Amino acid sequence: MRSSVLSLLAAVAAATLLAACAGSGEGADETAGWSAQRLYGEARDAQSSRDWAKAVKYLEKLESRYPYGRYAQQAQLEIAYAQYKAGERAASIAAAERFIKLYPNHVNVDYAYYLKGLVNFADREGLMATFAETDMSERDPKAAVDAYGAFKEIVTRFPDSKYAPDSAARMRYLVNSLAQHDVHVARYYMRRSAYIAAANRAQHALATYPNSPAVEEALFIMIHAYDKLQLNDLRDDADRVMRKNFPNSPYYKGPLRRDVSWWKLWDPDW
Repeated sequence: MRSSVLSLLAAVAAATLLAACAGSGEGADETAGWSAQRLYGEARDAQSSRDWAKAVKYLEKLESRYPYGRYAQQAQLEIAYAQYKAGERAASIAAAERFIKLYPNHVNVDYAYYLKGLVNFADREGLMATFAETDMSERDPKAAVDAYGAFKEIVTRFPDSKYAPDSAARMRYLVNSLAQHDVHVARYYMRRSAYIAAANRAQHALATYPNSPAVEEALFIMIHAYDKLQLNDLRDDADRVMRKNFPNSPYYKGPLRRDVSWWKLWDPDW
């Protein structure tokens, strides 16, 4: 009996010693026992130092350990921001969307929408860069569409938000970019003699973004595509709309030939 007791005591002592060693070793969690206030303060310090990965680590620990504390909701927003700054765009969008879903009436929910818009807006260079590519039909402007939707939510639901003016300006930029994207795709189809697809894409630009500068070229593509398809009534309707709205369009200028319609004077290869 005495031997069994001694063995048990030895086993307990060994386990305690191993636990102590583990707690003081390299695998130890330095934040163990930290208060919510300290975790939040360390996360803010990390953000000030632009150590975004460390900031995310502290904020995630804060949210998991103190999910109902006064810092938890703010931590979620700051996780989204830190991930955005760290280049983790998908994670940032997911964090912003999670905040919106959990706290739709939060006083700072407009910022969550704004951050979501900013992350997607940061992908606009990718959209604009594709304009020089050959196959525009394979490009997806989803990020620009999502950014527009987030900014529109702010302008519509939170018109007094401090983020509303900038959101409206970014929306105008995105409208022009998306319309231009449609026109480039339509031009791509024209180069490949896909005239129905070209006319449909140009018509989409016209219907969806009627106030965009790209509308002028969209109309010209429609006229040219309908002419190629021998849809004369549709061609003439588009021509009347273009002449009414763009009477001084550069597309009208070209060699004067009475026997050739103005839209046939342009290079069919674009």
